[in-house]
Amino acid sequence: MPIVELHLLKGYGSEEKRRLHEALTDAVRLVVPAGPDAITVMVHEMESENYSRGGKHRSGAAALPDPVDIVRRFLAAMEAREVDRAESMLAAGFSMRFPGTKPMNTLAELLDWARPRYRFVRKTYDGFDAMQGPDRAAIVYCRGTLSGEWPDGTPFDGIRFIDRFEIEAGRITRQDVWNDIAEVRAQA
Repeated sequence: MPIVELHLLKGYGSEEKRRLHEALTDAVRLVVPAGPDAITVMVHEMESENYSRGGKHRSGAAALPDPVDIVRRFLAAMEAREVDRAESMLAAGFSMRFPGTKPMNTLAELLDWARPRYRFVRKTYDGFDAMQGPDRAAIVYCRGTLSGEWPDGTPFDGIRFIDRFEIEAGRITRQDVWNDIAEVRAQA
């Protein structure tokens, strides 16, 4: 039965601590064949005056925002066509890649590209997976199915998709999209 102990400076809220408990439990499960109920995580908080590095008292850094929440809010804004709200979640230098097209750097490019392909698309989510990337970026995958209407008004649904997002400093820096929409459209 694995036991993980984390020493943390005081100042993080209950939501950030919940995320730490889940992430540490998941990290252990990637290596040790134990169910979540067999893994104990204990967080020990200490006052900043009881901690120093280099002979200086330090304060804890602010918690990073939840990358899954950022992706969910971005996708909800896009589906609602609240483009300004969605753009506010993008970092400078943002890029997105869809099957069969060159990288796009603005949501206006995406909307222009999508206009002749379908009237609208909605996503049904099967799940979201977040992980730390090799650098400072958090990686979020979301997966599920697409539904919507072709340009002629014919409905479609059940089209598989996977989106991969990179997030740094609370902003989306990259989105990669994989789906079967072209294959389904070709068969329609």
